[in-house]
Amino acid sequence: MEVEKVQHLVPDIFYFVDRRCFAEWEIMHKRIGFQDLTFVVEGKSNYFINGIQYTVEPGDVIYIPEGSVRKAYTYKEDPMHSFAFNFNWTPAAGSPIALPLNPVTKNVLTNELRGYIKQFTQVWMSSQPGSVMEARALFMLILHRLLTITSHKSIPEHTDLRVKKILEYLIDHYPEELDLSDMARNFHLHPVYLGKLFKKNTGYSFKEYLNMIRVNNAEMLLSTGEFSVTEVAERCGFRDVSYFSNVFKSMKGYPPSNVYK
Repeated sequence: MEVEKVQHLVPDIFYFVDRRCFAEWEIMHKRIGFQDLTFVVEGKSNYFINGIQYTVEPGDVIYIPEGSVRKAYTYKEDPMHSFAFNFNWTPAAGSPIALPLNPVTKNVLTNELRGYIKQFTQVWMSSQPGSVMEARALFMLILHRLLTITSHKSIPEHTDLRVKKILEYLIDHYPEELDLSDMARNFHLHPVYLGKLFKKNTGYSFKEYLNMIRVNNAEMLLSTGEFSVTEVAERCGFRDVSYFSNVFKSMKGYPPSNVYK
């Protein structure tokens, strides 16, 4: 299923746990009536999803759709530490709608995602007025970043390996000050050659691609209503809010203030 099919759904998170497994930890064999999304930060476990075994390690993400049969146990010598979200769509979406994720995605937990999960944990535990709304907004941001990252992991195999590494770097570092010369120096390439190589492999110039990532993330942040246009511009790597507004409008067809409202 494409991302567009789920982007209008709203998650209702009814269970979240900072799961620090003991040696005998296990999940009993059972069919689940909810969505299970788990981020592994330490240790190892074996998961059985609809009868198929997956070994998960730090950096992996486990996704078990509603209606699946799951079972799991951790390695006694290396117990798993993970963050697990259980949620449903609200209002109910009729027949179960799954996220466009594999049961296990390897090595996808970035520092950025860790930061969002940490923020979610703090909000979830606080039980302050408005915390449910804030927690949902953070979880939607987590979903958005995860789906963005996994979609870029699907870059065609014929893409130049150096460009692949640059695209992965941009996903993690887009809020920072970046330019083509810096990338060329980091990858030991001439800027002109890298510019042509990047365009050939992606169809975009380096600046166009970077702005696309920044603007898409900015729109997501603005849609939560938690940040002003100026704050979002800074969080997404734009040092000039006027330039950010111009770039946003040229790409989306409407100003960022429309999303914030």
